[in-house]
Amino acid sequence: MARYIFITGGVVSSLGKGLMAASLAALLQARGYKVRIRKFDPYLNVDPGTMSPYQHGEVYVTDDGAETDLDLGHYERFTGVSAHQGDNITSGRIYQDIIGKERRGDYLGATVQVVPHVTDEIKAFALAGQDDHDFILCEIGGTVGDIEGLPFMEAIRQLRNDLEPWQTLSVHVTLVPYIAAAGELKTKPTQHSVRELASLGIKPDVLLCRAEHPIPKTERRKIAQFCNVRQEAVIPALDAPSIYSVPLQYHGEGLDAEVLRAFGITDAPEPDLSRWYDVVDRHSNPEGEVTIGVVGKYVGLQDAYKSLNEALVHGGMANRVKVNIKWIDAEVFEGDDADIAAKLEPMHAILVPGGFGERGSEGKIAAVRFARERKVPFFGICLGMQMACIEAARSAGYSEASSTEFGETAEPVVGIITEWMTDEGLQTREAGGDLGGTMRLGAYDANLAANSHVSSIYGGNTEISERHRHRYEVNSTYIDPLEKQGLIFSGMSPDGLLPEIVERPDHPWFIGVQFHPELKSKPFDPHPLFAGFVGAALEQARLV
Repeated sequence: MARYIFITGGVVSSLGKGLMAASLAALLQARGYKVRIRKFDPYLNVDPGTMSPYQHGEVYVTDDGAETDLDLGHYERFTGVSAHQGDNITSGRIYQDIIGKERRGDYLGATVQVVPHVTDEIKAFALAGQDDHDFILCEIGGTVGDIEGLPFMEAIRQLRNDLEPWQTLSVHVTLVPYIAAAGELKTKPTQHSVRELASLGIKPDVLLCRAEHPIPKTERRKIAQFCNVRQEAVIPALDAPSIYSVPLQYHGEGLDAEVLRAFGITDAPEPDLSRWYDVVDRHSNPEGEVTIGVVGKYVGLQDAYKSLNEALVHGGMANRVKVNIKWIDAEVFEGDDADIAAKLEPMHAILVPGGFGERGSEGKIAAVRFARERKVPFFGICLGMQMACIEAARSAGYSEASSTEFGETAEPVVGIITEWMTDEGLQTREAGGDLGGTMRLGAYDANLAANSHVSSIYGGNTEISERHRHRYEVNSTYIDPLEKQGLIFSGMSPDGLLPEIVERPDHPWFIGVQFHPELKSKPFDPHPLFAGFVGAALEQARLV
């Protein structure tokens, strides 16, 4: 029977609970245990699919088409365990389900209340799909004391009573701030946070204390005394040189050992951390460096491209080079006085990522043109591939080439998908329908041309599966005229209707993909497209 680890946060937000959950899961996995991580989000959106990247960061998409919190990306990258629909729940989805039941009369006239109806739904979510897992880690978003998080805290309290004592554990992540004027670390915020958690009926078993300075034993003893935990259960979590060194750092501080001790597990095997030592070595000891320009529209918040950032780092690890990412706002390339060359000439490669809306689109097209004409390695993802197709059409004489996403156009090189096939059958959408959850979402197969560049990148495979998140598609009517201009459609959906990959054989490295390969890249298993792209950037660096 699975054991449950409930992870909460206190004092302030953005303490890295998701990274902590992923790291702890990786350590337990390294000891041979089967793990799964889930995220409870208290906000009222059904999912983050309609939220601005500036509000919530990137939307992470699973194989089965769930639009989820970016923390699920951490979970997958650190454990290699594919997340699914059942690994992310929001207050909005819970209330939507409850109201649906109430409208159908499922509650038989009962008054619908937070307790027990909302809390029962949360508990059911936590307990579902154990699948012989040894540990299920449940991260609760937000901070202890948030109004919207109270039902989740109550559900945790109930679960700790419902399950056997050996089945549950509470890990609380707090902040131990350093007051420079006094020259002291302050433990009082942690004490107050634990007291707030205790007032909700939850006693933490392990405290993970984020700090910028080492926490002396005297301060750890003080925290343990006032927070009613073992001194060994007060785990310092100092800022790490990279996120990939966090599992090793936490292991060194005894986090996994203390968690196992709290569960009463005394015969756990020692962890095999060899792949994490290799990851850290590749990241910390590069043998060169490259500079890659990412021309996007959400560059003001790097969390909007979190998986992309990490996938580029993984590509660097595969080539043992440091990847310097230069985030460039696409709008700077728009206007008569835009000096594109000044911004892009120092780049060893150019990447145009996904996005939505017209803002910055002309700047992205300009970046594609620069990469094509100057023979600079280019990688277009989702909207980036679409911009590559529009740029090719314009260079072929279709001066009005554009996307219907940006308004009416005489040359709709890119248009909205109205229907496509899935394993469940034909999916249809209306142009004016709801935005939430109505895109082409999740893993879809694609067939690759046998003699293509992209097939060689995938190790000679001609059948692949990648994750999608888009509402618009390249118009297949334009395939023939674009191929005559040198843009080859080397990947198509199995039915041959939807373009998946384009490339230019006359270019050192020019590939556009409709899917999001960054979602499947991992530090110990870099995605081949990113490994190849960074490798091409390295060749470009040697040329210049």
